[in-house]
Amino acid sequence: MLIDPRTLTTCRHRVHLDSAYPELIASAPEDIGVQQRRESAQSHREDMLRRLMAPGGHSWVLIDQSGPTRERAAATLRACAEGADRIWGAVLPLEFDTGRRGRAELLIRDADGGGYIPAIVVNHKVTDPGSGAVTSGLDDWAPSVDPDRKVRAQLRDQLRLAHLQRMLQAQGVASPSMLGGVIGYGGERFLVHDLAAVMDVYDERFADRLAVARGDRFTSPSQIGECRSCPWWSRCKENLTAARDVSLVATGSRAETLRAAGVYTIDDLAAWDGPAPEEWQGNGFEDTVVIAKAWLGGVPLVRRQPEVTVRRADVEVDVDMESYQEHGAYLWGTLLTADGVTQPYRPFVTWDPLPTRDEGRSFAEFWGWLMGVREQTLAAGKTFAAYCYSRAAEDKWLLDSATRFAGMPGIPTVAQIRAFIDSPDWVDVYQAVSDQFVCPNGKGLKKIAPVAGFNWRDADAGGEASMSWYRDAVGYDHEPDLEQRERLFVYNEDDVQATRVLREWMTERAAAETPLASEL
Repeated sequence: MLIDPRTLTTCRHRVHLDSAYPELIASAPEDIGVQQRRESAQSHREDMLRRLMAPGGHSWVLIDQSGPTRERAAATLRACAEGADRIWGAVLPLEFDTGRRGRAELLIRDADGGGYIPAIVVNHKVTDPGSGAVTSGLDDWAPSVDPDRKVRAQLRDQLRLAHLQRMLQAQGVASPSMLGGVIGYGGERFLVHDLAAVMDVYDERFADRLAVARGDRFTSPSQIGECRSCPWWSRCKENLTAARDVSLVATGSRAETLRAAGVYTIDDLAAWDGPAPEEWQGNGFEDTVVIAKAWLGGVPLVRRQPEVTVRRADVEVDVDMESYQEHGAYLWGTLLTADGVTQPYRPFVTWDPLPTRDEGRSFAEFWGWLMGVREQTLAAGKTFAAYCYSRAAEDKWLLDSATRFAGMPGIPTVAQIRAFIDSPDWVDVYQAVSDQFVCPNGKGLKKIAPVAGFNWRDADAGGEASMSWYRDAVGYDHEPDLEQRERLFVYNEDDVQATRVLREWMTERAAAETPLASEL
């Protein structure tokens, strides 16, 4: 039984199921979100290889990925023995005695201490603005404290590097520095990790996962965030539902806390009377008890207080943005309702494949139109409000677009964007829902809007599905598919319509159609 670093941070029960039923997992369809992240990560790795090799000055060995694992591992060790400066696509020999298998995007020769430093390329952020991270330039390995970056904690990266360090040590080709490097999204520098600091955690985690994979340790299902994209989830959910397991309403570590307090089922939690368990982390315990009661009663939404309110105005604009990974926001969809009359959906879009300067043009048109409606409304002595659902993404791309396209015609300043999103005219309906309802099935728009009577026209509509539609719509891999463009318009229009329907329902009917938490 061999395991790779992925198992170190995945669900223990999934490790058991993957190992016990390999034929079933091999035939399971891949989750579309997982597929998209894998393809995006591969594209990022290919881009980083070109950037790393561009300056020249190093001796490179690129391991041919088409051959069997044994041949690739032998080629990697030959490159190490020959003293190559950098080895791309390194594969280390399978360790049948220890149970390890692993590969690194890059091995960097340690010119000072000898041996090789493992480095990986990942498609997520590894630093944030700040100071104190240790980084190195991409061309020359020279770690130093970075005055402009702080570490964004990513235990999975550190454990993967620790895994590779152990494998390099087993072959006698590890650098004594006990350092590892990560190139994250953006690919500006290596983030340098001190692997000595995580080796004890790694060794303990590896021993546990290996024992699970070998069937030496018992596991049982429990709902966590990973379940959403897990191929085993339907099987696990069936078992959890039959057991009325508490993790269905209190996921992750909160379920473990409840079990430690003797609460194993949703019925146990619904009957709880008293303060939160001593080990409960954060707020929300009272809500969790309400969710348990709602689950037992089949109630999809519960009011916190008698009245439900959301800011309304004479002129209202619903907004929903569509982005593609971290490349940009290609579509700003809008729905204008003036004096109770809703006008046709209006999109502002670019179909040039992101990243593109044409995104700045479409964003400027959207911003100019929105601010024009606002100014005309206020000039007429009427009230104005613009709505979105869960503002974090819209805020990010409003600010980011103002920064990236500064100086282009019609592009607002960051200060202008900030003034708008900090004003009462920018209303987050998600926040209004969170403040006034307990949501047993989650707070996503596609969970809440159906309670208000709205349903999407496309049964497959969703953020991850739209990523595939977008690739087809702009022709990343083939000629542009105009039908997929129309599909994205329909999806985006339904999102803004759902926001409108939801806020109108909250104002007009929610108090009569949902029970109070105190009534359960």
